Amino acid sequence: MLHHGAFSLQLQQVGLKAESLETVCHDHDDRVDGAVAITESKLVLTAKIPGAPEETFRAAAEAAKEGCPVSKLYNTRILLEARLVA
Repeated sequence: MLHHGAFSLQLQQVGLKAESLETVCHDHDDRVDGAVAITESKLVLTAKIPGAPEETFRAAAEAAKEGCPVSKLYNTRILLEARLVA
C-alpha cells in the first residue's frame, strides 16, 4: 500500500537523517454498512538513525504519523509501532 511509503517520506522531512528506514503497513478491513472498509492501519517502523536520542526519534515518528498525507486521508484509526535500532 501507499501508506508506508508516504509515512517514511514524512519521517525524513521532520529532520532526522536515517541510515535506514523500514516501514511496513498492516491494514485491517471489515464490513461497515455492508461494504468493505479499512478500519485500522498499523505502521511498523524500524529505523537506524545514528546519534538520535530515543525521545527525539519517538517525537519525530509521531509527528510523521500525524503529518502523513495518507494517514490524513484514511478515515480510520492509525497505530504506530516504532523501533530505533543500533
